[in-house]
Amino acid sequence: MADGTTVRLAFRIGYLGDAYHGSQIQPDVKTVQGELIRVFRSLKWLDPEEDQHNLVLSSRTDAGVHVRLNGGVVRIKRELWQALTPRKMVRALDDRLPKDIAFLDVKEIDESWNPRMAVHRVYRYRLEGIEFWTHPGEVFTDWLEMFEGTYDATNFARLEEGKNPIRTIYSCTPWVVDKRVVGFEIVGEAFLWNQVRRTAMALHRMCIGEIDPAEVKAALEDADTPADFGVAPPDWLILWGVHWDELPLDATPIHVQCFSAPPAGPAVERTMRKRWREAARHEQKSLLLNEWARLGELPIVRHR
Repeated sequence: MADGTTVRLAFRIGYLGDAYHGSQIQPDVKTVQGELIRVFRSLKWLDPEEDQHNLVLSSRTDAGVHVRLNGGVVRIKRELWQALTPRKMVRALDDRLPKDIAFLDVKEIDESWNPRMAVHRVYRYRLEGIEFWTHPGEVFTDWLEMFEGTYDATNFARLEEGKNPIRTIYSCTPWVVDKRVVGFEIVGEAFLWNQVRRTAMALHRMCIGEIDPAEVKAALEDADTPADFGVAPPDWLILWGVHWDELPLDATPIHVQCFSAPPAGPAVERTMRKRWREAARHEQKSLLLNEWARLGELPIVRHR
């Protein structure tokens, strides 16, 4: 409760999703929110009388989904915040959190700020990680553009009761690494549960010729006629970032140093593709670790 003795803090984090049963706290399983609450409590930074959801994350992610940059909010005593400073807080958390969670920055935020009301969210999906992926050529951009605009996304989501299925997608474009299309980037204000993964599976199945683009177009235009194209695996999905006016998303162009191409040619064995996918998973983790090293720059505090 806001009474002058406490302060609301906005923070940003990244994490490797394969170690967690999603982001939101759940009983008896390891989650990102649960780990944050555990460490905050171990440092005695949370009021024991407060509900555990005093620490809230912006965007929910499924088990296996990696996050370059997510955000959240927490309330602590003002006296403690003044003693800590952002640098000390980040360092203390970094010493205690698992190595696959990066607590990147923190700042005092207005009482009205809602971490779930972002300007937009950016996801990237590495389609080439799915078995038998093949890039269809220039038509791929046309297929991506089908998902742009405002529409009822019921056929591309696991719709929760009471959720508004109308979503706005600002852009859906190829994700290009070293002049090679590896997947797609999708930007929207907010996404429904599984929306990006279902979009990814529809795109993948079009690319390998399993479904016709006309079927996908019809599913987008007529939500009253059920369609289900499946759900793509979570491990190739990255929540690239969340943008708020108060916490703008870094716009520095990112050069991905190493995304190796899948094995190709008539002599490629199933075992070779399997080994490549395992290497590709490590590449994504390396990308995120390097990004956290770059994004985690803290203000310099000069001691007198």
